[in-house]
Amino acid sequence: MNLLKVSCLASLLWLTGCATTAVNNDQGGATAPDGLRLQSSREIAPTASAAAARPIVEQSATDARTPLTPIASQQTSSRTVVAMAPPADLWERIRRGYAMPDLDSDLVRDREQWYTTRPDYIFRMTERSKKYLFHIVEELELRGMPTELALLPFIESAFNPQAVSGAKAAGMWQFMPATGKYFELKQNAFRDDRRDVLASTRAALDYLQKLYGMFGDWHLALAAYNWGEGSVGRAIAKNKRAGLDAGYTDLNMPMETRFYVPKLQAVKNIVAAPDAFNSKLPLIENHPYFQTVTIRRDIDVTLAAKLAEVQLDDFKALNPSINKPVIMAAGTPQILLPWDNAAIFQSNLEGYSGGRLASWTVWIAPATMRPADAAKRVGMSEAELRSVNNIPPRVVIRAGSNLLVPRSAHMEHDVTEKVADNGQISLAPEVVLKRTVVKAGKSDSVASVARKYKTTAANVAQWNKVGTAANFKPGQQVVLFLPAKAAGAKSAMAKGKRAAPTRVAKR
Repeated sequence: MNLLKVSCLASLLWLTGCATTAVNNDQGGATAPDGLRLQSSREIAPTASAAAARPIVEQSATDARTPLTPIASQQTSSRTVVAMAPPADLWERIRRGYAMPDLDSDLVRDREQWYTTRPDYIFRMTERSKKYLFHIVEELELRGMPTELALLPFIESAFNPQAVSGAKAAGMWQFMPATGKYFELKQNAFRDDRRDVLASTRAALDYLQKLYGMFGDWHLALAAYNWGEGSVGRAIAKNKRAGLDAGYTDLNMPMETRFYVPKLQAVKNIVAAPDAFNSKLPLIENHPYFQTVTIRRDIDVTLAAKLAEVQLDDFKALNPSINKPVIMAAGTPQILLPWDNAAIFQSNLEGYSGGRLASWTVWIAPATMRPADAAKRVGMSEAELRSVNNIPPRVVIRAGSNLLVPRSAHMEHDVTEKVADNGQISLAPEVVLKRTVVKAGKSDSVASVARKYKTTAANVAQWNKVGTAANFKPGQQVVLFLPAKAAGAKSAMAKGKRAAPTRVAKR
């Protein structure tokens, strides 16, 4: 009988131990066969984000099996599994994923003070971020990167995807043209992916990961994002040669870069505790703002916004890479729409009976010509052609340029992928010709005069109403139309010769 009691007690203790193990695993994640800790499907940032941002530490079999303390049967009813509550909003989700070391310096406090005295600016900037922030946080968490990097566009562009710096950096992540091309951001006459929400975010996170891999430090990676990886690398090497420390705060950097990380740290601190900084953050719910919608035919921007029942400004804010009044399906097969409007767009598009979707197409200039001549060829006013194609004054359009022009009613085919993906407008300074008369020299011909003045024999022949094989008599007046600068130089040279005093020999 005693043996039976001991056996039952042992069984009870074994079962209790199993139950305790199940509770621990459900709260903190399971343990994989190789000893690595797996995240529970209910576990939400910061645990998921912070764990992904740090290296996974392998556990030994001994560590995974800690001694269990039996619990009394009356205690089991009071022990429950507490699931981690999801973030109340996106700001809380960002806070939970902070994983970069904090920077504490006078420059950080200086920037905190600057932002604190401008609460309206903070609110406008954060309000603008509503459309994009969820997507950026999602991408950071998928890559296991610190979520405070989602705040970087506040520093770069105040979350304005149309922002352009004096150095020609563009978009909310502020890519320079060459860096954008390196990270496969297309830039052509019809779109600029440096402004595209999805493409530029992908490229920015690729770049930041690359820089972190190079320097092994997020502050140095951010400095390189602002100043250039080569500049940071040379600054580090210089300090090492001098026997100095080579951390972010130790380097000799331009003022802009010196303030760059402190700005991000200040914004990070404000997001962490807005009330402490007299700031108010708008509510950004923890769910997607937009979704992608596939388009299969060229469509005017205004019509797309109308079918989606979205304000035109809001449509452009979600699709800022499109810089022309038409969306070319071959080059931009997807557009972004507010989550609830995607289905509305599809329904309205299917029921649309208003005729053609696109009223614009692309015309390839067959020869170099003035904008006025090109406008006549395509049935536009010169002012409209210049406006829609961003053609400045005093230039000519080179042959092969891709110009956006009105689409005729009978045209059925859309712009080809080759043109939509690679279309460019090539411009050259307009050359103003001035009528000039010169005297032919001995043995001068149409051909020799053309060579001398860098024009064609056909032009010289036409201007003087002779054949291209004609010869000029010595002293004969030859009419030329030369660029204004060249003609002016020729005239000044002629005047200088006439005005030169006669040299008189000394007696």
